[in-house]
Amino acid sequence: MKKNQNFFKMDWKILLTACILLDRFMFGGVCAFGHDGEFDDQEMAGIVVRVKPEDAKRQALAGDLRRQLDEAKLASARLEAENRALRASADRSRHELIELTKMYQVQNGQYRRLQLVLSGAGDMQIDVLVAKLKSRFGVDAELFPAKIAYREKIKKTVEAHGRHKKQTGGSGQFGDVWVRFEPQDEQDELIFAEEVFGGSVPRNFYPAVEKGLQEAVQKGPLAGYPMVGLKAVLYDGSYHPVDSNEMAFKLAAILAYKEAMPKANPTLLEPVGSLAVTVPEDYVGDVMGDLSKRRGRPMGMNPDSDGNTVIEAEVPMAEMSSYAIDLRAMTQARGSFTLTFERYEEVPKQNQAKIIADAKNDD
Repeated sequence: MKKNQNFFKMDWKILLTACILLDRFMFGGVCAFGHDGEFDDQEMAGIVVRVKPEDAKRQALAGDLRRQLDEAKLASARLEAENRALRASADRSRHELIELTKMYQVQNGQYRRLQLVLSGAGDMQIDVLVAKLKSRFGVDAELFPAKIAYREKIKKTVEAHGRHKKQTGGSGQFGDVWVRFEPQDEQDELIFAEEVFGGSVPRNFYPAVEKGLQEAVQKGPLAGYPMVGLKAVLYDGSYHPVDSNEMAFKLAAILAYKEAMPKANPTLLEPVGSLAVTVPEDYVGDVMGDLSKRRGRPMGMNPDSDGNTVIEAEVPMAEMSSYAIDLRAMTQARGSFTLTFERYEEVPKQNQAKIIADAKNDD
């Protein structure tokens, strides 16, 4: 019984050795004991196992092959990741090309240049983006300040007559409308109404009149910016039982709009933003003086939890195109700000002439 106990005490070493020998045999080696000089000694689990040198070489070669396979798998994974990145870059390039083509629109047979807005954390980041456009895509980007989304609005009520009459060899075109244009503050979009009595304009032509006015208000009389806060009331007109159609009344409405707008005391509106500037107390005076030059209206100052001062103001968005760079220079890069759109306000008369001239030059 004692002999059996000793046997069981040692069987774990024998079992482990058998597993090791089996593993070596699986790789083509033949493991044996004895014969010094013909075997390499390897100690495993307290038992010396001697392996032939050629078997050890096979094992080393198998290990090298496994490592090479693992490296090949890693290289394949890296190549796949690079391919995905290249495909994503190509998709972005196609998207950028589509956006660039949107910079030009054909309207009334003429090309109008629009803007592709490029923004960044500062002038250095913008320079890097422009350099990448040049090096990667061969695109020379021309940088200029972003256009401001001005609007136009009338200040008094006017009435106008629009008549479209065209006679050709066959049936002609005839549309005749009287429209009253009024300023309104209910909404920015056009409000259309009708007060026609006696059927001077058939009801089936009302949508054509409204459609013509909706197209017309996209371009104001001063600088070509969209018209807002306008109400148009169709109250009279005439028609021809044969020559009148929707296109004729649509064109008549546009003619009435063009006749009325210059007489309605139009004015320019500019977007005004709510500004919050956070700066150390030492720079408050410089920031306040700069805001005054930008036509800003201070709304208050409050300390924050970090010992800085938060300056709140309302500033025209047209004056803020280079504010990030200017603020960094004023505060030695210790200032920050947020700017959000608030509302539209009338542009001072002394500033309107330059805006109108610049808009006409762009066209």
